[in-house]
Amino acid sequence: MFSFILPPGQQLTAMRRKLRKTFGDVNAPSVVALMRLIETQSKTTVASWTLDYAERKLLPLFEKHCPDDKRPAHAISAAREWLDGKVKLPYVKNIILNECHAAARELDNAPVAQAAARAIGQSAGSIHAAPHSLGLYFYAAAAVAYDRLGLGASEAEYEAVAEEVCADYTAALKSVAVENEPNPARCKWNC
Repeated sequence: MFSFILPPGQQLTAMRRKLRKTFGDVNAPSVVALMRLIETQSKTTVASWTLDYAERKLLPLFEKHCPDDKRPAHAISAAREWLDGKVKLPYVKNIILNECHAAARELDNAPVAQAAARAIGQSAGSIHAAPHSLGLYFYAAAAVAYDRLGLGASEAEYEAVAEEVCADYTAALKSVAVENEPNPARCKWNC
């Protein structure tokens, strides 16, 4: 367990209402457009994009609250090793589940770090299933929203941040997208 404790005013707010684990609406036009764009890219492009995004945007949020915990960083590193053909998938899945997601389960008092760890786990999971890339978005939206707004903001404020994150995440994919990708990922969206 880490020593991060919510400030007294936020502890009461969090106790009064259960915090959401994710933000964003799967039926929002921006999210549907993101899903359609993901479907046009190869699994390798999707995985590389999510890992880059997680490393650049979410790992710093996690490390801000848990500077000594290297489990999410290890998940990103292991997923990259798999992409490079250096390790087998079971090795990476073990790290994702028993390190990265375990870190998230331990962080009920640190919602930013918890959501960031979940997002990073989803990004690492995208190496074997491209739809995990959408999970990264929903958890990333929560991590960024809680970091920026704290725990007492309105649903509308949180959803506005989620839309900003979706736009940023989509722009990141567009910047690496392969036009007319010959082997697009198969995506079965279970949301």
